[in-house]
Amino acid sequence: MDNDILSSPEYASRREEYKKRFYIPVLELSESTKELLVEYSKIPEGQLQAHVERIREKAWAIYPYPCIGMGRFLNLHISTHPLYHSSILPRLLTGTQVYLDLGCAFAQNLRRLVFDGVPSAQCYGADLRLEFLDLGYELFADRATLESKFIAADVFDEESGLRELDGKVDIVDASSFFHLFTLAEQKKVARRVLGLLKPRAGSLVVGRQVGNSRPGEYGMRSGEGTRYRHDVASWRGMWEEVGGEKGVEFEVWGELRKVEGFGGRENAGEVEGEGAGMMEFWVRRLH
Repeated sequence: MDNDILSSPEYASRREEYKKRFYIPVLELSESTKELLVEYSKIPEGQLQAHVERIREKAWAIYPYPCIGMGRFLNLHISTHPLYHSSILPRLLTGTQVYLDLGCAFAQNLRRLVFDGVPSAQCYGADLRLEFLDLGYELFADRATLESKFIAADVFDEESGLRELDGKVDIVDASSFFHLFTLAEQKKVARRVLGLLKPRAGSLVVGRQVGNSRPGEYGMRSGEGTRYRHDVASWRGMWEEVGGEKGVEFEVWGELRKVEGFGGRENAGEVEGEGAGMMEFWVRRLH
């Protein structure tokens, strides 16, 4: 981010506002996260809290994303996905398939896969902000050992570094990604993801995202623009439309779960709509 923006009064004001609304003073670490940091990253258990808080402060200074303030960058959602043990992990353990963590930020899901035995050279991560990719190395203490490649890229830029993966990816993990955009933008992302996937049956998109039982455009927290929230039917409809443009069929599954105190925020309805919840999904290419 441009230093002039970082030092602007508007940015400082937003950071303070977000800290009141979306910043949890003491982060809670799940057992899965503790396991990864202790056994994979070799961080002494007694130092875990201080370690993650220090990284969180560095990330918050880059940009005050609510997911950073609330510690969501520590959640290893990939390992609880319905397809993880039946399809995702077995396929990647063969060492012949390619995984892409799209919008990876710290790439915590990628690290979970590597910890579970997936060859790191078969795993890629892509994010708009290179700063968060660097912090991922610091968080997981694996700069010298991880063989994964990280790409700083704008998903809307057809000439970005993602081009090297066109038609080469078996599994795209798009957790907490599509929900950042309007419906028109999400369709563009879906087309880009289709271009990244290997053009064959079984190519897979997985993840979880904010959804709503009343699908539609919802205002962004900043008050600038909107983001589209899907229910399962609208999510399936989007992929049918995008696939239809290329003559590709998808099998689409999703489950929208209402989350009490959504994200730990009492004002969830104000921001995400009263029907807000988390939607887990997978999209499988049929041919």
